[in-house]
Amino acid sequence: MSSQVIIAALAAGLAGFPPPAVTVPAAVVSAAGDCSVAAAQVVAETGGELLSAQPTSDGKCVVTVLIPGNGGRPKKLTVRVPM
Repeated sequence: MSSQVIIAALAAGLAGFPPPAVTVPAAVVSAAGDCSVAAAQVVAETGGELLSAQPTSDGKCVVTVLIPGNGGRPKKLTVRVPM
C-alpha cells in the first residue's frame, strides 16, 4: 500500500499538483522526498513516464520508467541513482 502512496505523491508532484492528503508514516514521507529528486532526474533525462521509485538501504533509489516506443510497446528502464 505504501508504495502506491509514494507513486501517487511523486506523480502528482511531477505533474505540478499538490500531493494527495493522506496520512503515512514519517519514514515513508522522508524516503519519498529523497527519491523524488532522483525520480524527476531520470524522467527528465529519459522523457519517460515514472512507474516506480524506491529507496534502498545503501542510499540509492531504484527508479523505473516507461519510455515510449515508435508505435510499439514502451521500453521499461530501471536505474539505480544516488538519493
